[in-house]
Order: sequence, then C-alpha cells, then structure tokens
Amino acid sequence: MFVKSPRRRAMLVTLALSTALAACGHMPEQSPKNTITVISSGGFASSVEALAPQFEKQSGYHVEIVHGSSMGGAPDSIPARLDRQEPADMVILARKSLDQLVNKGQAVKGSQVDLVRSLIGISVQKGAPKPDISNAEAVKRALLAAPSIAYSASASGTYYEKELIKKLGIEAQVKSKSKRIVSERVGAVVARGDAALGLQQVSELLPIKGADYVGVLPPALQKATIFSAGVTTHARNQQGANDLIKFLTSPAAVQTIRQNGLEPAFPTQ
Repeated sequence: MFVKSPRRRAMLVTLALSTALAACGHMPEQSPKNTITVISSGGFASSVEALAPQFEKQSGYHVEIVHGSSMGGAPDSIPARLDRQEPADMVILARKSLDQLVNKGQAVKGSQVDLVRSLIGISVQKGAPKPDISNAEAVKRALLAAPSIAYSASASGTYYEKELIKKLGIEAQVKSKSKRIVSERVGAVVARGDAALGLQQVSELLPIKGADYVGVLPPALQKATIFSAGVTTHARNQQGANDLIKFLTSPAAVQTIRQNGLEPAFPTQ
C-alpha cells in the first residue's frame, strides 16, 4: 500500500486550497479583473484618492491611481502616458483633453462623463501677506507686484499664459517673471519660496502645506475647467472603470468633492 509522505500531503493540501481560492476569486494577489488603474490629472486627484477606499470597500475592486497633467509635453502627462501605452482602464482630465484622446482613438467614444467644475485660484507662501484679488484691477495689481509667479503646465496655466495676462494688458511686464511648472504642483513651488504667487486649480492648491490659499479669481477673469472621466480603448477592466465612474457621479461622492474645492458637474439629487 502506497503511503503519502507528510511533505507530499502538505503540498497536496496547499495545491487544493490554492485551486479552491482561485475558483472562489479569493486569491490574495490582485488580478487585472479586480484592479482598476486610473490616471488622474491633479484637478481631481485629491477627490479620487479620498473616495477610492469607500468604493473599494463596497465594490471589492482595487483602485490603482497614477498621476499626470491633462496636457503639456511632460513625460508623465496623461497624453504621454497613453502614447507609451501605459496600463490604464480610465482617465480623469480636462474635458477638452479627454475629447482629444477620443479623437486619437485612445479613449472610448461615448464613455466621457463630466465629473466636476473646477475654478482657478491663487496661493502665496504660508504667512505672506495675501493680496486683494476681489476684482480684475486688484488681480492686475497683485500680478504686477509679485516678484515671481508660478503657473501650471495644465489647463489653468494655458489660460494664464494665452488669455489672462493678455486680457489684463500686462503680458510684457509679467511674462519674464512667470514660470510654467511641469510635473509638480504649483502650491509646492510657492510653499518652498521659489515663487511668490501661484495660480492653479483650487483643488490642487488646497492640500499643499506651507502655502496659504488666497481665493478664486473674480468672475470677470475666471475660467472654469470641466474635469471628466473616460474609459481607455485598451482597458483591461472596462466594467470596473464604468462602475467607478458611476460611483464618482453618485450622491455618495458629493461631500468629498466639495471639500476638495470642486463643484459637481452632475445632478446631486
């Protein structure tokens, strides 16, 4: 009679348990089927990071979040990441940039969902005097008085260099002291004293320690950006991406979105 050795019995038990766990979907490692990889621009990054644990708990999915700007030539921008075919099930970025990804065949046509409306704000180094930015003339004075200005390489920065300073008639005076920030949040540059004044989406300025938030640009100078989500054409987990988008536009997400300086772009009732 053949008698199994203790070592052989242990191996068989381990194999049987592994097979059973795999069949039940309880293997400890994350597989593409239960992982959702998200590439998010900074405007919505704090919100999706705060909401992901709640979604994971109720859905069973694991959410991996990667960061990148909506546009620009930085190697970690969302367009550059997708050009390299980095893994991504969904992207969150400025609507205009998302539509461009759809046109390039990198995001699924019809998958675009507007998440939030984001405003541009100003910050200064912690403890520094906060300039008056209550109206267009006040903003003009603040920009002229600032020894150095930092602005984003993404949507808000494009508006600053292409429209805002031209509208105020101060392009010649401020262009040389304005620095376009790539692959870093403007608030971080202001916090360490490398710029006296910074302009970026409010949601990206608020989390930065070492910088004081001044406020939003006045209505006459403001340009809201719509941040939207879309599913990538090479998504490994399209269903998971759709489920996450649905959660991010649900009533459960509204409070967190507003706490991060954004306004929902979807019905909240």
